[in-house]
Amino acid sequence: MFDRSMPIPLASLCALVCITAPSLRAGDDPKEILRRALNVNSHNHELALAYTYVERDEQRTLDKAGAVAQRKSTTWDVIPLREESHYRRLIQRDDKPLSPKEEQQQAAARQKQEAERQRIKASRDAQTPEQRKKRLDAKEHARQREQREIDDVVDGLDLRLAGEERIDGVPVWVIEGAPQPGYKFQSNDLARVLGKMKGRVWIAKGDCQPVRIDAETIDSISFGVVLGRLNKGMRVHLEYTYINGEVWLPKHMAFSASGRVLFKGLRMEGDSAYSDYKKFSVDSRIVSNE
Repeated sequence: MFDRSMPIPLASLCALVCITAPSLRAGDDPKEILRRALNVNSHNHELALAYTYVERDEQRTLDKAGAVAQRKSTTWDVIPLREESHYRRLIQRDDKPLSPKEEQQQAAARQKQEAERQRIKASRDAQTPEQRKKRLDAKEHARQREQREIDDVVDGLDLRLAGEERIDGVPVWVIEGAPQPGYKFQSNDLARVLGKMKGRVWIAKGDCQPVRIDAETIDSISFGVVLGRLNKGMRVHLEYTYINGEVWLPKHMAFSASGRVLFKGLRMEGDSAYSDYKKFSVDSRIVSNE
């Protein structure tokens, strides 16, 4: 259910998205709603792994007056590498080509990733029936753990239908969610993050997939005793786009936040743009440009 490459707040928001859409169907049993939502999300995740894309990330540090004091960006070529994994190749820094040294580093990283992919494939091909069973059992245990996390989210959210709209011609439900008063999350991560956020999601009626997400922290979120804290009022915005008539994938993400890291105050904003989605064969070999 949760993509571990995503920041925890965004993974939590995706969990909220996946459980909300089916809940709008009158007469549905909550457990059946949950199971359908998990199936939808699992299928969407499998489809997403068939695509390569370009991701541009920009972070802006703000001064006390709210003006941009520093701006940094990185652009990545993102390729599915193996099951539940992606290879990210840096192609630009601050919208400029990489230096020869950085290109060499990226080439070395590509070779290392390809060697690791081949090693894992060879190892799996050589597995005994007992080893394969052990691997599949571990995968099933992970799925069961995610199921428990989703149960925790379902019980911990207070959801309501806020209306119906159209986004790019797509009919959507608009759903608002906030922490359920008095609920004690079983997961510490969910308690720390989702238990302190409210949000609104736009769900496509046709396939129960997210089209847009807006969220805001309603309390400060701490990470460790002294590691850092996000202040109340952090905002996150996500937009998705429909690709090849089969899957909704990220189009744009933006955030604004303030807080502290190791006792140092920080104000930041940023965004990520996702583009150039193309079908990719996971069996393709990653090769160097050289």
